[in-house]
Amino acid sequence: MSTAVKGTLYIVVAGIAWGLSGTSGQYLMAHGISALVLTNLRLLIAGFALVLLSYATSKDKLFAFLKDKKSLLSLLVFALFGLFLNQFAYLSAIQETNAGTATVLQYVCPVGILVYTCTKDKVAPTLAELVSIALAIGGTFLIATHGQLDQLSVTPAGLFWGLSSAVTYALYIILPIALIIKWGSILVIGVGMIISGLLAIPFSGFLWATLPMTFDFLLAFAGIILIGTVFAYTAFLKGASMIGPVKSSLLASIEPISVVFFAFMIMHEQFYFIDFVGMAMILLAVTIISLKDLLLESKHKIE
Repeated sequence: MSTAVKGTLYIVVAGIAWGLSGTSGQYLMAHGISALVLTNLRLLIAGFALVLLSYATSKDKLFAFLKDKKSLLSLLVFALFGLFLNQFAYLSAIQETNAGTATVLQYVCPVGILVYTCTKDKVAPTLAELVSIALAIGGTFLIATHGQLDQLSVTPAGLFWGLSSAVTYALYIILPIALIIKWGSILVIGVGMIISGLLAIPFSGFLWATLPMTFDFLLAFAGIILIGTVFAYTAFLKGASMIGPVKSSLLASIEPISVVFFAFMIMHEQFYFIDFVGMAMILLAVTIISLKDLLLESKHKIE
């Protein structure tokens, strides 16, 4: 099997695992676990698993990172405003809507980053970028209203948390760039998760929460934490190292498709034709942006 095929399989499997993660979270919250408690649990368990992986593969680098005060200060900002807020907003959006809708709304993020970049650099968007922005806005409108100007098809809280997850996902991507370049993704994300998880304990209610230990709950916990976070993230990084970040981001768009499938199969969620039209518009917007980056990457390689 060629490296390109292996890398593609890693990314596709990671995207499917992320889809299972969202539906697992919906299942747990539908059975009494709050978004805040689940966020706290996910951050702590997944964070410790990633740090153990970092320790096993590069112990010296882990200790050097923990001694770098400047890096740890930057990590604290990322842990609070990137990791914690994004995880909480995303799970809250699932709780208020469903895993499929919340995931697609979060995919508005690349368009938000595009708008931010154009504004920051004072550069007018290209025609393709304008089309992407229009598609993302139109798709969000259709999901939120089903085309009816006088009503919302999702609750105001669901729309708020869905769009908040898109904004905080942008912070999740932008804030740790320098840290990841210097120290690596698994180490930065793992330690960041532990920091945000520890800081959340006093007000999340995690210490007083009653957690059922039935088989279905344990499966759902494994789905959101072990499969949907630790495994998915490491598989994505492995695949990205083989085929590059741009192609990986494009292929990872299978996540919202898989989460809709799992939400239908496991949670018996009902989606309407207009929902799929809105989802397709948002995914097309993301695809256009990713293809544009892919073309630029290919052009640079040729030059």
